[in-house]
Amino acid sequence: MPQPEPQQESEIPTSPEPKPSPARLRPRDAATLIVLDRRGKGGPKVLMGRRNSKLAFMPGQFVFPGGRIELGDRHMPVAGALPDYAEAALTRQVSRPPHHLGRALALAAIRETYEETGLLLGTTEHGAPETTPAGWEAFARHGILPDLEALHLVARAITPPKRVRRFDTRFFAIDRRMVAAEEPGRVSPDSEFTELAWVRLDAARKLDLPFITRAVLDDLEAQIAVDFAPYRMIPFHYERYGRRERIAL
Repeated sequence: MPQPEPQQESEIPTSPEPKPSPARLRPRDAATLIVLDRRGKGGPKVLMGRRNSKLAFMPGQFVFPGGRIELGDRHMPVAGALPDYAEAALTRQVSRPPHHLGRALALAAIRETYEETGLLLGTTEHGAPETTPAGWEAFARHGILPDLEALHLVARAITPPKRVRRFDTRFFAIDRRMVAAEEPGRVSPDSEFTELAWVRLDAARKLDLPFITRAVLDDLEAQIAVDFAPYRMIPFHYERYGRRERIAL
């Protein structure tokens, strides 16, 4: 089986280095969160945001909220751990995976979702976290702890070469019922997201989507059909020699 390029978290350089060309950019670890509403009739809905048209990466397109790992994501307390199957899948096809990689990815997805949409996902049953790293202050204000046990790993995808940004992204899903609080004002004409929409899967496919977002919607629909059973296939999307590949993690 051909091996996709492995990825590990970037180390901070000790001296200035020339900016790499797009063809040589190494993907950065990142995570995305699909907030899923399965209540009511007509099929499940997902939360999508339209990216600001002024952004260099995927301008004006609809995507799921997400972004790269930040330092505070390695230290934020949680209420529950990731399921075992997800922890195992997140370290496959990764060269020398960092300690607690899955935990940091899951927390990055939750934090980025708050920053881009104002939704705080987690539980208030245990009260506010005892310590709060940078980027997580809103969770302390609302007395919310992230609950990683509520997350489902859906897919992994590496941005193809020669793009202006490259990410090694893990896609998680979480039920809308895990929204514990909401802060308005995160979406505006000057924000990363200029619009939010709850859309059914068929309607989502008709939006202006990146290729990978469309592919992950198909992955998501297949996993909803088996109610996110632990034995299901977790797809890994990447490009090799100009050809799109999809294998199982």
